[in-house]
Amino acid sequence: MSPERTPSRPTMPYACWPSPISTTDVARSGLRLGFPTVLGDEVWWTEDRPAEGGRTTIMHYGADGVRRELLPAPWSARTRLHEYGGRSYVVVPGHGVAFTDLADQRIHLLPPDGEPRPLTPEPDQGGGLRYADMTVHGDRIWCVRERHHDGKVTRSIVSVPLAGGEPREHVTGSDFYASPTLSPDGEHLAYICWNHPHMPWNSTELRVTRIADGESWTVRGGPSESVLAPRWLDDRTLYLISDRSGWWNLYRADVLGTSLEAIHPAQEEFAFPLWFVGGVPYQVLSDGRLAVLHGRQDMRLGVLDPETGELADLGVPYAGWEPALSADGTTVAGIAYQTTAPASLVRVDVATGRVETLRRQVEEPPDVAYLPRPRTVEIESRFGRRVHAIVYPPSNPEVAGEGAPPYTVFVHGGPTGHSTTALDLEKAFFTSRGIGVIDVNYGGSSGYGRAYRERLRGQWGIVDVEDVIAAAEWLVREGLADPSRIAIRGGSAGGWTVMAACASGVFAGGVSYFGVSALAPLIATTHDFESRYIEWLVGPQDDELYASREPLSKVDRVNCPMLLLQGLDDPVVPAEQSEAFAAALAERGVPCTYLSFEGESHGFRRAETRTAALAAEYAFYQQIFLFASAE
Repeated sequence: MSPERTPSRPTMPYACWPSPISTTDVARSGLRLGFPTVLGDEVWWTEDRPAEGGRTTIMHYGADGVRRELLPAPWSARTRLHEYGGRSYVVVPGHGVAFTDLADQRIHLLPPDGEPRPLTPEPDQGGGLRYADMTVHGDRIWCVRERHHDGKVTRSIVSVPLAGGEPREHVTGSDFYASPTLSPDGEHLAYICWNHPHMPWNSTELRVTRIADGESWTVRGGPSESVLAPRWLDDRTLYLISDRSGWWNLYRADVLGTSLEAIHPAQEEFAFPLWFVGGVPYQVLSDGRLAVLHGRQDMRLGVLDPETGELADLGVPYAGWEPALSADGTTVAGIAYQTTAPASLVRVDVATGRVETLRRQVEEPPDVAYLPRPRTVEIESRFGRRVHAIVYPPSNPEVAGEGAPPYTVFVHGGPTGHSTTALDLEKAFFTSRGIGVIDVNYGGSSGYGRAYRERLRGQWGIVDVEDVIAAAEWLVREGLADPSRIAIRGGSAGGWTVMAACASGVFAGGVSYFGVSALAPLIATTHDFESRYIEWLVGPQDDELYASREPLSKVDRVNCPMLLLQGLDDPVVPAEQSEAFAAALAERGVPCTYLSFEGESHGFRRAETRTAALAAEYAFYQQIFLFASAE
């Protein structure tokens, strides 16, 4: 129930407002729903559970309307492919569910009644063979396999017999693969591939291999085109998504690649970057139409007629959807979100318009009165660049502040990621306590077309920093924030931007979660997926160039307090990155707190870690904002 509101709210200092949203509430909200599968009246999906040490389980919603957990502890359905992972399970009709287990990275089959049993052989080294992005055709599971052996990483597309045994290799030779899919007759395998130094949002190829003789050819793609998410219309025709127009739009092509037809040209995105394998942003319905996700910042659910090109959005009460849909007949399942309600697993019948919520990420959300109302804005950055951002003003029904409030600039990771208006209890934790948030989709972010992503090419450490500084200056010009009380926080690539931006003198403090501080050590130690990404973001390795960009070389200009948080088992951004920056600040006498967490990787998954990190961050803001207010 909502608390009673007083006619005249008492005034309290910003950053000290009482709030019912606790650190524990936020940590528990880290339960994450993913990768739904709908077949008839049944739905499967994964759940990441912070309260269970970040374990990923598999859930099932049956025709009887009962929700059940299929995968008991200590099993965890999580693949380490590319280290970021992705879809880690597949439904095998009549056999149960196959999944990749986190502990050994082997594929296991979980029958309807019984214990999981391994289908793939035990590798020579623990976790040395990793499987993901699975699909079932005939009596085999088709998937991407990643092999770690003698310090080298190779990948291929393989098929695994449902009875278990040695996988059969069908495609190899490229550095990376994703989205394997078999034609209905089983004669052709379509997939996405790319090679170093490219990333899948810069350059990929859609290729097809004939199973009978292994002959392969390219259907679409190349050095300046990102092709994603192939789906078969029939034995000789493919749907695909390409950004050849500057936007990830839907196309139809014949299997030989001799024809290509744009289905619905639009200056909006029908896909997002392939950080996690296995997500599909559109599906073919039984009547031949397509259920699609499209938009810019937030993706809407619509139905597209591929014959007429007509696209009609469904009247569903959601601000956006995550780019992973499943469909069967006229039923679509996905993860949808609102601005003031938790993300939910949703089932939609596009024929009748019926909408069902099957699972919420937060079963008991806070009173809506304590949640911020996001406002999307465009900000002018350097050289007249338009930058997208989302503003979350402080919001609390019981108290008010006096004067302009403090703000924190949120910087997403990636850096080819993007922020949406989805309810985030982490933001609400701060706004309900009197700390505003502005979430910046700086140049390089996805969701706004290829040209916007390309702004960061060779400019990492310049454009991103200029854009977050522009956001802080915009807050001051608009009278929204106290200029002496603006902080900045971000994780991973966002942590890089935080460290670099703290050398500008604009910010009162900075919080970096597992951020990048130095380039050469990162290249030497990071994982294979991003090992050549720096060449695109900054340029070929050059000591002088790298020193001009990396935060560690600018540490002598950092004079604001900083909080650095780091997982000690991080294979993407090793702990040495944060440790080096913390040591450099300490040598200069700049206040810095460095907190490390054993057992945590790239992104904190455990409830106790998330609770401790958020408490430390809030205490940090109170210290710098209240101190600035008292001066």
